[in-house]
Amino acid sequence: MALAERINMPQRPRQDGDVVLGDDFVAPEALVEKEMQARRNRRGLLSLNRSPLTRKIIFFNLIALNFLVVGVLMLSTSQDSLAVERSNALVSQAELIADVVEAQLPEAAEPLQLGGVPDVSRTLEGLDLRQGISLYVFDSEAQSIASAQGQGLPLQAEMPEAGSTVIVDSLSWIWSKVAAPFQPDSAAQLPSVEERAAQLSQQAMAGVTKVESGMSADGGTIFTVATPVQHDGRVLGVVALSSAAGEIDQQQREELERVLQMFLIATLMSIGLSLVLASTIANPLSDLAAAAELGRARDDKQKAGGRIRIPDLTARPDEIGRLSGALRGMVSALYDRIDNNEQFAADVAHEIKNPLASLRSAVGSLRMVKKEEHREKLLDVIDHDVRRLDRLVSDISNASRLDSELVKEEQEAFDLMKMMGNLSEYLGQQAGENGVDFITDLPGEPVQMMGLEARLAQVFVNLITNAISFCEEGDAIRVWARRRENRVLIVVEDTGPGIPEQALTKVFKRFYSERPENQFGNNSGLGLAISKQIVEAHGGVIWAENIRPTDADPTSEPLGARFVVGLPI
Repeated sequence: MALAERINMPQRPRQDGDVVLGDDFVAPEALVEKEMQARRNRRGLLSLNRSPLTRKIIFFNLIALNFLVVGVLMLSTSQDSLAVERSNALVSQAELIADVVEAQLPEAAEPLQLGGVPDVSRTLEGLDLRQGISLYVFDSEAQSIASAQGQGLPLQAEMPEAGSTVIVDSLSWIWSKVAAPFQPDSAAQLPSVEERAAQLSQQAMAGVTKVESGMSADGGTIFTVATPVQHDGRVLGVVALSSAAGEIDQQQREELERVLQMFLIATLMSIGLSLVLASTIANPLSDLAAAAELGRARDDKQKAGGRIRIPDLTARPDEIGRLSGALRGMVSALYDRIDNNEQFAADVAHEIKNPLASLRSAVGSLRMVKKEEHREKLLDVIDHDVRRLDRLVSDISNASRLDSELVKEEQEAFDLMKMMGNLSEYLGQQAGENGVDFITDLPGEPVQMMGLEARLAQVFVNLITNAISFCEEGDAIRVWARRRENRVLIVVEDTGPGIPEQALTKVFKRFYSERPENQFGNNSGLGLAISKQIVEAHGGVIWAENIRPTDADPTSEPLGARFVVGLPI
């Protein structure tokens, strides 16, 4: 029993592999279908029209990027800060001019008026205003009494050289063309700079500085400030300043241009990285799908083009590698099942031919014999062959359904030792009726396992009944079990004639039977094959060996046969 004690349950092999990106892994041409190779050659690098998954990856990546850019533009406070800064500068400048005018007023000052004292026009001529700034002085009735236009340096002259805004200009031009039919003629509706200043000056007569922003006829932003000229708490007039149209627009355009440039660069990078990502996902999946489609097309067209090979991507340590391995395993199992079915059909045909040939011969002879005793013998042969055919067909039917039933039936937890005890009690009586001693040596503690109790019971019934059939009166059968860590060993051994050495590797094959002559035709040769199939479906192993008087002399006559079943628990 040294072999039985050292049994190891098979473990799933662990496969390590390097990371393989995209089409870096290319199977040898001998392992790739010609149709698959042609598809790869047609696919090219940017197969957007053939890969919906690639398009989805790019689309969703760009959606996320667009949300990010829109959020940046919406949360940007630069435009507001520039507007506040410019309006504060205009307010300070207007208040300073109002202080200059107020300083020139006599003690008994009267409201400002055209040609009055002080001469406001002369005062304005002495001011150095920036280019584009408009200055107005209004009396208490909001009538203009003096004005001046800035002739100094523009605001942009003090700033860094303006950059190109090609993207913003292009988008603005496109938007203007699209929105033009839906916008009214705003140029005629917008008030002039002086009218804006006059309207704001009326509000400033209340003694409070007022600030207002608006749009010029050409679309530029204008800031207007009106501040009162006061003397002894009285408002004598209003000083109004209007900025040059579009002073801060260029700065905003440049900032927006930089954001859009980064957006364009990020978009190109996102598309490029998406294509790389798609090539690592979509292309391998496309190859796997194409291989499956080729197999279906061959089945539909009934083309004899050989077997379909699923691309081997198991070197990838990701889900695609797992999928490739699973598909390859499924296809391999399918072809194995096809081969087994073909072999099974051939074996069935061969096994059925034997009793049919015997029946044909017996029926033919029955017509010619005259003696009653000969007729009785032939009828016995016919009855034996009919029963043999019936048994064979029943066993074949059970064996053919076994695979599907093993998959459909639900495994449950059960006590293996309790099951073995019940079987031993029942089959021990059968052995006793044949004059065979039946010995059991089972652990007293339960051995719980997950499986199909009825199917495993079928295995041990086959093994024990086979042992009984090979034993004569005075022989013995021993059933014993041992638990070994994560497995349990169950052994059925007898003191019968043993198994011929050349048959040890054949006893589990279908329709193989090594029986005495008096038992010919009583067994189909499927029992051990079915038992092996059930044990392996539970992840176990089963083998047969002879019991030797000594391991040192393998040529000695066997003392009996031993069947060992190892099951995981």
